[in-house]
Amino acid sequence: DLRDLQTNEVEKIDILTGGFPCQAFSVAGYRKGFEDDRGNVFFEILRFIDDLKPKVVLLENVKNLQGHDKGRTFSIIIKELENRGYFISYKVLNSAQYANIPQNRERIYIVGFQDKESYDKFNFPKPKKLTKTINDLLDDEVEEKFYYSKSKYYSLLKEEMINKDTVYQWRRKYVRENKSKLCPTLTANMGTGGHNVPLVIDKKDIRKLTPRECARFQGYNDDFILCDSLATSHLYKQIGNSVTVPVIEAIAKEIKKALNV
Repeated sequence: DLRDLQTNEVEKIDILTGGFPCQAFSVAGYRKGFEDDRGNVFFEILRFIDDLKPKVVLLENVKNLQGHDKGRTFSIIIKELENRGYFISYKVLNSAQYANIPQNRERIYIVGFQDKESYDKFNFPKPKKLTKTINDLLDDEVEEKFYYSKSKYYSLLKEEMINKDTVYQWRRKYVRENKSKLCPTLTANMGTGGHNVPLVIDKKDIRKLTPRECARFQGYNDDFILCDSLATSHLYKQIGNSVTVPVIEAIAKEIKKALNV
C-alpha cells in the first residue's frame, strides 16, 4: 500500500510515473473523485514529489478527469503540481491513434518538468498510422473455457454477432457491435461478467478475448509473462488497469529528447 511506504525507503529518482486509480473519476464509475478513498492516491503521489523532487512527473488517468466536477478536480491537480515548481503539459491520447494498436482507449497524460527549458522543448508524440487489425491480435486456437456456446445468452449472441472483423460487447440486455473495428476500452472489471466482456467470432464460434489477447491490445509482446498461478479474472483486472505500453514509450522518448539525455 502506497500509504504505508515512506519516501526515505526508496532511492532518489529523476522521473516519477504514476497512474492514480481512475474509477473515482471515471464515467463508468461513481464520479466521486477526491471524495472516493481511491482518489486520495493523488495526494500520496504529491508526498513523494515533495520529498524526492523528481525532474519530471508523468501521470496518467481517464479522459473524463478533465471534466470531473466541472473541471475543478483537474484544476486542483494542475495547481498542486505547479505550486511545486513544475511546468505542466497535458493531452488526451487514444491508443488507436498513437500506438498502432486497434483499441479505442482515450487517456489523459500529464507531463511536468522542473526545468523551463526542458518544458519548452517537450512535445507530445505525433500520431501513428493504424495498420494492425483486431484479427492480427487474435489467436487461431484458444481453450474451450473462453467460448460462449453454453451461455444462456448464446442464441441472442448468435443472432446479433455476424461480423468477424470487429469486437462485440454484451450490454446486459443487448449486443453492441463496435463499428469502428476497434477493441473497446479494456477495463478492470472486464472478464468478470456484466457488460464489459469483449466478444469476438473466430473460425470456431463466439468467445471472449483471452488474457493474452487483451495484453496484446495493451501493446505487450508475447514474451511478457502472464503469471499462470493467477486466476484469469485477476489477469483481466491487471490488464484493464494497465496502460498501452507503446503510448508510454512514445511519451518517454519525447521526455528523453527534452532532457537532452
